[in-house]
Amino acid sequence: VATGFRWCEGPVYVRDGGYLLWSDIPNNRIMRWSEDDGHVSVYRQPSNNSNGNTRDREGRLITCEHDSQRLTRTEHDGAITVLIDRFEGKRLNAPNDVVVSADGAIWFTDPLFGNLGNYEGHRIMPELPTQVYRLDPRSGRATVVATGLGGPDGIAFSPDEKKLYVILMAFPGNRPAEIRVFDVNGASLSNGKVFTADFTKGNTDGLRTDMDGNVWCSMGNGDPAEDGVRCYAPNGDLIGKIHLPETCANLCFGGKKKNRLFMTASQSVYALYVEAQGARV
Repeated sequence: VATGFRWCEGPVYVRDGGYLLWSDIPNNRIMRWSEDDGHVSVYRQPSNNSNGNTRDREGRLITCEHDSQRLTRTEHDGAITVLIDRFEGKRLNAPNDVVVSADGAIWFTDPLFGNLGNYEGHRIMPELPTQVYRLDPRSGRATVVATGLGGPDGIAFSPDEKKLYVILMAFPGNRPAEIRVFDVNGASLSNGKVFTADFTKGNTDGLRTDMDGNVWCSMGNGDPAEDGVRCYAPNGDLIGKIHLPETCANLCFGGKKKNRLFMTASQSVYALYVEAQGARV
């Protein structure tokens, strides 16, 4: 549906507006694609090398920003509110992906990827471990819900929000990427275990779930024949693949019926109608 970018990430579909937003990270902008006429435009530039995007329960855009090392919220009038840029007085690394739970809490990952160099942010000396955080909507207080994970990246809830999936993307030379799944206990996580580690032929970066509890994740940066999207059943069985001609970084469900899968893949954005409805759009 759109092409000509440098690295597409962080898609979010705005159902009440009928458009898709995504980050073109190295070009330092958020892009917008209108479903009614296919028009592509710049939504925000500069974006502080934004990556992951989602919407909260009031329809406001929540954005992870590499270069500014912060998480922001775009208010309905367009003003930008900084939600968090420090934890216990130390700068965040490079917020990567984000999801909002039914109680309004914001859960996000903070690896190093975006600020390992200058292409998608700037080189930093990290002050914090790479962790997963929960930001309380009422107090504004952040807590660490998972640490010691190496490279926490994509994040998504199961449809009933009883489980949280987190991608651990491999650093170059490390073990292959994997998806971990945790039990959600209110404001904390427990029983973390490997959901699937079937990524020896590439890497995975972003994921979403559908209303049946299936897990859809991106695939790329390995064997070109595996580029695209994989779909796993709730028990971890691989049940389907979508092949794309480019490395896929992230995905989201959208469209009027939440059954159109949008895939941000390197220089382009692809769309496919599927017989599944997204648990999140």
